[in-house]
Amino acid sequence: MILIPAIDLKDGKCVRLRQGVMEDDTVFSDDPLEVARRWVDAGARRLHMVDLNGAFAGRPVNAGPVRRIAEAFPDLPIQVGGGIRDAETVEAYLEAGVQWCILGTKAVREPHFVSEICLQFPGHIIVGLDAKDGKVAVEGWSKLSRHDVIDMAQHFEHDGVDAIVYTDISRDGMMNGVNVEATARLANAVRIPVIASGGITSIDDVRALCEAPTENIIGAITGRAIYEGTLDLADGQRLADQLSAR
Repeated sequence: MILIPAIDLKDGKCVRLRQGVMEDDTVFSDDPLEVARRWVDAGARRLHMVDLNGAFAGRPVNAGPVRRIAEAFPDLPIQVGGGIRDAETVEAYLEAGVQWCILGTKAVREPHFVSEICLQFPGHIIVGLDAKDGKVAVEGWSKLSRHDVIDMAQHFEHDGVDAIVYTDISRDGMMNGVNVEATARLANAVRIPVIASGGITSIDDVRALCEAPTENIIGAITGRAIYEGTLDLADGQRLADQLSAR
């Protein structure tokens, strides 16, 4: 399992939100490129980037910082979400050097779009499923849908997505631990890789995910914890490597 630093972009700055609330943000840096360099120097093997403004606007707003980071670290796999609602946006990000585009609201609202985009860009599409109490949230977590998260994950697996990013939105940014049980339940319900997100606070959460009753959790996105220092990225990755080698 790899630890994936999150760089969440709002108004060109690197921020973290609590439970997806745009007004409840903490600005960690005015220079996303410098933040990316920090995590690369700490041994990051992948970056997770989210255009928060784009998630609400329905179109890319912070594509500039994403492109600059992709250009600066051409060998670093980058996954990007937020405001990706059409093939042209996916194509632009891939041409800029991004490895995966993450679909969220568009995937839930128009499931047929996922199968079409997977055919057009095979191996480059991830679906982000943000859930609370087993139901999928949309539009920057501002609304809960009636869709069951496991049913949707299985549907998108059939469509050909490369992976699922699963976020328990009740845990995200709250620094109170990851929902290992729900993440493992989803990971065991599909064959494609699952990336855990939301609530990863300390090295104990890394251990818990690595020891979860599934081999399908291939990554864990971490944000506030590595910015505030409750989790050291290098130490966490070292532990994950040790546990994965058993």
